[in-house]
Amino acid sequence: MPRKNPAPPVNPVSTQPQFAQPSASPDPSKFTVAHGSDNPLYNKVQKNLLQAIPAPRSGANLTMTLDQVLGTGGAATVAAIQKSGQIVFHSLGDTGSVKGPETQSLVTDKMVGDFSDPTPADRPSFCFHLGDVVYSFGQAQYYYDQFYEPYRSYPAPIFAVPGNHDGLVYTGEGVATLDAFLRNFVNAEPVRTPESGGLIRTAMTQPAIYFALDVPFVTIIGLYSNVLEDPGVVSSQGAKTSPVDDQQLTFLVGALQQAKKKGGATIVVTHHPPYSGGAAHGGSPQMLADIDAACTKAGYWPHAHLSGHAHNYQRFTRSVNKFDIPYVVCGNGGHSPLSPIKGTPRTPVNVNPNVIFESYDATHYGYLRIVVNSTQLRIELHPAQDGQVFKSPTDVVTVDLASHTMVSN
Repeated sequence: MPRKNPAPPVNPVSTQPQFAQPSASPDPSKFTVAHGSDNPLYNKVQKNLLQAIPAPRSGANLTMTLDQVLGTGGAATVAAIQKSGQIVFHSLGDTGSVKGPETQSLVTDKMVGDFSDPTPADRPSFCFHLGDVVYSFGQAQYYYDQFYEPYRSYPAPIFAVPGNHDGLVYTGEGVATLDAFLRNFVNAEPVRTPESGGLIRTAMTQPAIYFALDVPFVTIIGLYSNVLEDPGVVSSQGAKTSPVDDQQLTFLVGALQQAKKKGGATIVVTHHPPYSGGAAHGGSPQMLADIDAACTKAGYWPHAHLSGHAHNYQRFTRSVNKFDIPYVVCGNGGHSPLSPIKGTPRTPVNVNPNVIFESYDATHYGYLRIVVNSTQLRIELHPAQDGQVFKSPTDVVTVDLASHTMVSN
């Protein structure tokens, strides 16, 4: 169905960032570029070969702010958010589809509907993508169908960390890992890229594939967990021969220290989940150990961890350092099919003495709506199949920022 644009593009000037199309258009019924079977290409993938982390943009600060990506009106927009007393944003992962646009449109139509909220303070300010933007190898020719077209009416910035499929390469492809992702998310200027296919959304100007986003009331720290199906990898893990170095760990310690000094909520993002009860994808214990070590060194722990990769929704609660931290998997952003949960357990389930598997949804596509103010962080799951009008979340977790513990919803 047509999407209603709640606002015109931020700036008509070509040198300024732009987001939504100025007028609504019907959802497509098929892709413009046919997506055939990737099975022959998967046979050419060196499945155990990690990829080196591309260098950050030259001279770029690894902490960016919201006003930087909003152009000339950014400072006023951020001031209005601060005055309202809260910030709202979206998050989801695994949106790219190889089977057609229907499931992606289902999710993005409802996300766009959130911008029609009668209260300005309740409208989202941006989306933070949890990775796997484009399947199956992050190819440039699929960016229009799997990213630009589905989000053509989304009137706000879309930040992203890459998923394994965004960086996956195969023998003979002749393109460097994350080539298209870097051009469309880590660009030096907010330009229209060839992948946009004539739509007005401009490239994002993130400093790197890992970075910290400093916005009112919250800091979001995104890490790249590389290209393996499992597990996620953010460091060398002590292997001298690994192509992955430890630059992200050094960055993470500094970003956590900076977030602690700023105050407010802190969220860590990786594509691969630290915990997962999914039938297809498990957790990443060594990646979690790396993040824990950085938290210990920084003397500061996040209020939540978001991830994707498993094509479903899952929520865990971890008790660590006398804190309650929700670990939320939102990998049901549009990629088809959805993936079941192993054994379909009745939740809550004690995974171990410190971790509880609280809830899951393996049958609905959806997204997270996250609300942060000076005292609380609230994470809501909104299933897309409920339709654009129905806005009641089916799972909610709220964290008290001062005590770092869960509160009743």
